[in-house]
Amino acid sequence: MSYPQLLTPEEKLADAKKQLDLPHIVVICGSTRFMTEMTEADLRETAAGKIVVKPGCDLKSPHELWCDPVEVEALKVRLDDLHRAKIRLADEVLVVGDYIGDSTRAEIAYARSLGKPVRFTHPEVDPDA
Repeated sequence: MSYPQLLTPEEKLADAKKQLDLPHIVVICGSTRFMTEMTEADLRETAAGKIVVKPGCDLKSPHELWCDPVEVEALKVRLDDLHRAKIRLADEVLVVGDYIGDSTRAEIAYARSLGKPVRFTHPEVDPDA
């Protein structure tokens, strides 16, 4: 007797996105020092008909949500987990900026480990180029 092949969670997500006829989803990655450039990339990708997700918190800019140095460390962990979830959700990654730090390098490696295509606004900073 033959049993149907069970779908992986990734295959289920891809199938659901296809059934829902969702536009291409792009996640923006990069140092938050490039928030202005990320906003511009968001605008351009959205105008091209894509759903865009990007970092929502800039911990380099003062805000009451991350003014406590003890709590900010826990927040950083949660934000890293959230951004990895955004990468899993996306069809593609767009890396913004002309600098790649450790966090962005880890995000690129994670995306590539999932088989996600990765584009760069500055291709010369691609760690695998």
